[in-house]
Amino acid sequence: MQFDTKIALVIRTDLEAWQKLNVAAFLSSGIAAAFPECIGEPYQDGSDTPYHALIGQPILIYGADRPALARALDRALARNVKPAIYTAEMFKTTHDAANREAVRAVQRTDLDLVGLAVRADRKVVDKILDGLKFHT
Repeated sequence: MQFDTKIALVIRTDLEAWQKLNVAAFLSSGIAAAFPECIGEPYQDGSDTPYHALIGQPILIYGADRPALARALDRALARNVKPAIYTAEMFKTTHDAANREAVRAVQRTDLDLVGLAVRADRKVVDKILDGLKFHT
């Protein structure tokens, strides 16, 4: 099935494995919160055990270095696509309010981005991520 929109995460390639997983989880939650219509129906197994619903379309994960992440952020904002972001400072915090404070304390051009997520029209996302490769 082909979707009109594309969900993509871009995660900095020089992070520890646990950090990459953490960033992916937080960024995915940002997309789910911003686009509740992308959430599918709840799951249920053959024993009638209920499970939570998930995002109902593929999430593509790309790798990038710092300059490529900054470029993707600039491209997203230039196309009026509001991204979810995660910064290195957020690894040092312990709760949501502290995360927001850590981001608020830094000018956009000085953000130490470790990840971002976007959901938009497929072609727009392709332009935002042009030149990036899937994360390995």
